[in-house]
Amino acid sequence: MPAKRHSKASVAGQDGLLLLQSQALAQEEEAKAKQELLTRFLKDKLAKEQHSSTLNLHKLNVQWQAILREAKAKELRQDVEILSQTFARVMDCKDSAIESLVTDLEEAEEQHARALRSHLHNVDRLLQLQSCRLACLEEGYSAQLSALQSEFEAERTAILEQHKQESCYLRDVALTVEQNYNESDHEATLNFQSARDDIKNKSLQEKQYCRLQLNGKTAELWEQFRQAMQGFTEATEHQKIAFEVLKEKDQKSSREIEMQEKKLQKLQDLVAATKGQIVAHLRENEEQNEHLRMEKERALRQLQELKGKLNQARAKAHSNLARLTVQSGAALSTLQQVVEKGQRILRLAEMCRKLETEEEKVLPFYPSSLAEGEQRDAQRVFEETPTEPLAQAMRDYVGLERFWQRFNKVKLEEKALEQERATLRQRNRQLRALLRQYMEGISISQGVLVEPNPLLGAQHKSCGPRDSPCAHGDLAQGHQGATRPNSLDPVPSSSGRESPVTSPAQRGAWGHHRDRDCPEVP
Repeated sequence: MPAKRHSKASVAGQDGLLLLQSQALAQEEEAKAKQELLTRFLKDKLAKEQHSSTLNLHKLNVQWQAILREAKAKELRQDVEILSQTFARVMDCKDSAIESLVTDLEEAEEQHARALRSHLHNVDRLLQLQSCRLACLEEGYSAQLSALQSEFEAERTAILEQHKQESCYLRDVALTVEQNYNESDHEATLNFQSARDDIKNKSLQEKQYCRLQLNGKTAELWEQFRQAMQGFTEATEHQKIAFEVLKEKDQKSSREIEMQEKKLQKLQDLVAATKGQIVAHLRENEEQNEHLRMEKERALRQLQELKGKLNQARAKAHSNLARLTVQSGAALSTLQQVVEKGQRILRLAEMCRKLETEEEKVLPFYPSSLAEGEQRDAQRVFEETPTEPLAQAMRDYVGLERFWQRFNKVKLEEKALEQERATLRQRNRQLRALLRQYMEGISISQGVLVEPNPLLGAQHKSCGPRDSPCAHGDLAQGHQGATRPNSLDPVPSSSGRESPVTSPAQRGAWGHHRDRDCPEVP
């Protein structure tokens, strides 16, 4: 009995397990069926959504292209009108510029004629002044010439008188010397004659005595002498000739010696007289030497002082030269910098000239914004003599007035371009954001499906006019409960008119040219 109960319990447990397994299988099959049904439903719904999205996107593109064509045509018409007005204004400006240039040319010709007349008048005045000056100079020259002639005549008279005095003095001296010489010559002649008579008498006595002694020997020796003379004559014939020549020379020398002795005697007498004069002048010379010695000492002291002053002047000149050298070097470097700066300015001016527009080439200087009365007041104030140092310094830079005018114009244009650049950057950022939203709206992904679609959501700004026909319910059949996006507000352009904001990528895809007021978005 217990075995049967145990077997029945085990069979009942197995049946319960089988029942539970069958129920679990049935539930699993039912869940699979529901999952398949839900999957088919979601796929169908996704296909419908994709079909409706494609259809709505096509309708949106078609209507948006029509709106853009209308807006672009309107904008192009406005651009054509503005360009025609601009062209007319530019032509008027060029006509006025030509007229002003013709007027300036006539005024310049009149000024040239006035300047020429003034120049000729000034030349005539200068010629008259030059003739007056030459007459004055000629009169001065004549006066100076007469003064120099009178001075020359006076000096010549003084020199002639001094010459006469000195000539008289020299004649007196020569006469005195000649008298002294005659006296000494007479005394010397008397002494010579007395001595000569004594010598002559003595020689005669000796001659007679010798003649008496030598007469005997002379006869003996005469024969020997004749023989020796004959042999000697034969042997020394050529020496005799030479002796004759030397004898003549000896006679001449004797006469010259006598003459030189006479001159020597005269000179000795003159030396004796001169010694007396020298002795007389020595005392005077000593006094003069003492005076000259004192003068020399004083001159030496003055020389020392002058040397000291000269050394000081040399030191000062050397310091001035060194300072001048340093200053000249600094001036040369400064002038070199100025030259380099000028060359750089010329290069920049050439570059700027190449970048100038036609209007700037025709009208390089914009007209003044002051009224005629204000211009007259400014001209009158400008012509007044300045009293302040700064105003006096500014008058030296009057020639740069045109330069500062163009410089200020360029600065104003630069500031305007910077502001326009900042505006264009801001618009570029806005266009980037709109393009990003649009690209996120047209792309389909799991994240885009989860998040709200920016093209189908209400935005703060719109891309088209508020009263466009796209604002009505043509796209209500896309998603249930989804609303059509509002049109973007028109963004004012830099020219002052409103234009719809579109991305450059869309315009390139739809065949429209890019907006010239908006930079290209990468």
